[in-house]
Amino acid sequence: MALRKVVTKEDPILRKKSRPVEKFDEKLAQLLDDMKETMYASDGVGLAAVQVGMLRRIVVMDCGEDYIELVNPEIIEQEGQQFADEGCLSIPGEYYETIRPATVKVKAQNREGQWCVYKGEGLKARCFCHEIDHLDGILFIDRLNPNPQPKEDVLNAE
Repeated sequence: MALRKVVTKEDPILRKKSRPVEKFDEKLAQLLDDMKETMYASDGVGLAAVQVGMLRRIVVMDCGEDYIELVNPEIIEQEGQQFADEGCLSIPGEYYETIRPATVKVKAQNREGQWCVYKGEGLKARCFCHEIDHLDGILFIDRLNPNPQPKEDVLNAE
């Protein structure tokens, strides 16, 4: 495994659409392993291949429940709404309130090419949406809540 460099928002690759994975081989397995190591080393909960400079439809994520690899993922169901602050490894230090579905169901292949279905609520749903958006050239700053609620000033609270 090897750490890969995470590209930042200035890199135009982040606005490009990723291509589907067609070969499920050792090269894919190596990329998945490298992405996992890079995500954990960066203290992230998700990472899309485009964030390490690869225009492939690949995502790794771990929202605290379990580690998941998604190859060629697509959202097949979504419902509800949630508003929460989001950040991104490609936009370090910036956090904004976004609008995301409350629950999503995702269909994706694993590293062997077998299809799986995953369901996520809360943070996991946000992570699925955030990372799959990356594969379509969409950043979380494109999903901002137009009417964010004011945050309480913790320093002045008594």
